[in-house]
Amino acid sequence: MMRNLNDLCRISQKDSLCILGLMSGTSLDGLDLALCHFAGWGTSLSWQVEKAVTIPYPAEIQTELRTVFAQAQAGLEKICLLHARLGQWYAQTVGDTLAAWDISPQTLDAIASHGQTIYHAPCHQHGQPKQPNASLQIGDADRIAFQTGVITLADFRQKHLAAGGEGAPLAVYGDYHLFFSTSENRFLLNIGGIANFTYLPAGGKPTQIQYSDTGPGNTLIDAAMRKWFAPSQYDENGQTAQRGKINLPLLAQLKMQPFFAKPLPKTTGGEVFYLQWAESQAQRLSLGPILPEDWVATLSQLTIETVARAIQETALQGAVYVSGGGVHNRFLMEGLQRVLPDFNIRPLEALGVSSEAKEALLFAFLAYRTIRGDATDFGLGLPSVSFGKISLPY
Repeated sequence: MMRNLNDLCRISQKDSLCILGLMSGTSLDGLDLALCHFAGWGTSLSWQVEKAVTIPYPAEIQTELRTVFAQAQAGLEKICLLHARLGQWYAQTVGDTLAAWDISPQTLDAIASHGQTIYHAPCHQHGQPKQPNASLQIGDADRIAFQTGVITLADFRQKHLAAGGEGAPLAVYGDYHLFFSTSENRFLLNIGGIANFTYLPAGGKPTQIQYSDTGPGNTLIDAAMRKWFAPSQYDENGQTAQRGKINLPLLAQLKMQPFFAKPLPKTTGGEVFYLQWAESQAQRLSLGPILPEDWVATLSQLTIETVARAIQETALQGAVYVSGGGVHNRFLMEGLQRVLPDFNIRPLEALGVSSEAKEALLFAFLAYRTIRGDATDFGLGLPSVSFGKISLPY
């Protein structure tokens, strides 16, 4: 048997695995890396995030990604080249980060790379009766495996799509095993470009778990900051929103977007929630000029109220643990606590995990369960599949 397959068989039999998780989300801000250790399974599962860091995208790559992200039409050559370029940059970033941590690539059992989503197209969104659910992530995993010499798992969403799912949100599969409590009902809320949550009942009863995207997280806020407050890429600590005034007629109009009325669970992306859409809604109302800081305040309030609406739709109670870039936005966090006064809202750090490392951890976990050969749906009524295509180093 070739050496690569021998290595794969060998690590699948190990008692514990060291997996480096890579995640770049719809905020397009950079790459999260989390060095994770896993052992056991089910109630005997143990895990640890040893190290974590976020490396910003180089300005050139970020600019190129924004030209294709969530665009119904984009140049095939540009996408093809970005797929290869991003894979190379991920591999180089892994090498540089491991060197900074004084860790040899040979100590890794695998790398789990989510890749960069550039288009998400569930049926309810694209509206084409004869076309299936689809989603596309780029960042060539073969280049990561070849350049690092480490077995790499990627393309996690495609098996879920093939089995009839929408490819998102996948967090529920990891949240269930990593964060359930025997004594506390928990909402695991992630505010990235798009916001999503998983509800975990105390004791981890699978039939009571709920999960969904809720709508925009930071995507509209970040777009407004780039347009009116460049070179700022995001609203640091929510300071711009705090200076602004919420435009209530515009907020009401934005909340009429049909996505918000759809039942849970549901998924969405930047294809639906983008700044030009919000501006078109303002034009429909003939509101006249809106101050830039009022735009940021209004779009931030849209995130707050639509996240709260989705949580309230579950008719469930629990502590809310927040991850993603939104956890650093004071306007969002304080706003959520105001509209959800009966919920205790805290950053994920309260559970001992970096809020920015969470999604990289989750995809490392999906790689772990794939290598260990598990394909259960935990009784969730979800597609019962393994995740991730395996790229061998050579």
